Amino acid sequence: MNNHLVIMAGGVGSRFWPMSTPECPKQFIDVMGCGRTFIQLTLDRFKGIVPNENVWVVTSESYKDIVREQLPEIPVDHILLEPCRRNTAPCIAYVSWRIRKECPDANLVITPSDHMVVNITEFQRIISQALEFTSGNNAIVTLGMKPTRPETGYGYIERENSSQPTEFYRVAQFREKPNLETAKEYIQHPEFYWNSGIFVWNVQTIVSELSQHAADVAKVFDTLMPYLGTADEQAKVNELFPSCPSISIDYAVMEKAKDIYVCPADFGWSDVGTWGSLITLSEKDSDGNAAIGPRIELHECSNCIVHTSEERRVVLQGLDGYIVAEKDGTLLVCKLSEEQRIKEFSAQ
Repeated sequence: MNNHLVIMAGGVGSRFWPMSTPECPKQFIDVMGCGRTFIQLTLDRFKGIVPNENVWVVTSESYKDIVREQLPEIPVDHILLEPCRRNTAPCIAYVSWRIRKECPDANLVITPSDHMVVNITEFQRIISQALEFTSGNNAIVTLGMKPTRPETGYGYIERENSSQPTEFYRVAQFREKPNLETAKEYIQHPEFYWNSGIFVWNVQTIVSELSQHAADVAKVFDTLMPYLGTADEQAKVNELFPSCPSISIDYAVMEKAKDIYVCPADFGWSDVGTWGSLITLSEKDSDGNAAIGPRIELHECSNCIVHTSEERRVVLQGLDGYIVAEKDGTLLVCKLSEEQRIKEFSAQ
């Protein structure tokens, strides 16, 4: 009962425009056409590991009603609302100080709300082992995904060399998102993993690490502590949270902490950050096309991702390597090779 799950759900998913919009970003959309949104799938895979009453969601005020609608199983007062975006360190600090007040012995899993996992059984085995590992010590565990390609969109974790295989290796260092040449070099070495952004620790550990390495963040929540869990919480959070620096948990803690481990994992993971990553996860036809929608007809097309779930009929001919996506009257047709420009298009 000390296991708690924290789902970070404040992102706007701008690289998935027009399907994902600031009003309803990708974590709240059935991207895969399976009948469940990303945030619902995230909660689903923790069943049997964390009880619903120990699930927390950190999101923005704009998405409060969407979270309540899509996750009715979790306590309403466990939906924490950020008044503004300040990256992952203040987000994690807020929920950690709040949980510590309610359950000082809590063991936490921190996960984004918009990832995809294929092998749920292996995922649950890894998470359960990590929770057991951190419950008895002050270690931080991050899940490292075994790379399958020279990916430039992910950060990497380098573990220390060890002659003995184990489930948990000490982290040698975190590596920034590399260029293609460097990524090709990384995947030649078994000590390198993709940084999944999934963390496991006990609440006392993360509060201590943030207090030591990110004092300007910790100070805000020390000040908020008397108000957390009271009727005045939201008003005081709205007042003080914006004073937090915008800093990721990687910069604030992970790159400075001493007792940090990586748990190698291979359960079919993707952060589904782009249309290109979605095509790798979807079922494809013999020409490499992935189509999500009620009636999509492809003629002489190859290596395309088509997401048009609101259209009655879509007919495409002669496209190779394209994104075709429609939502709320907006149609995107873009080369997959140019998908990094989608944020630029959505801002216009």
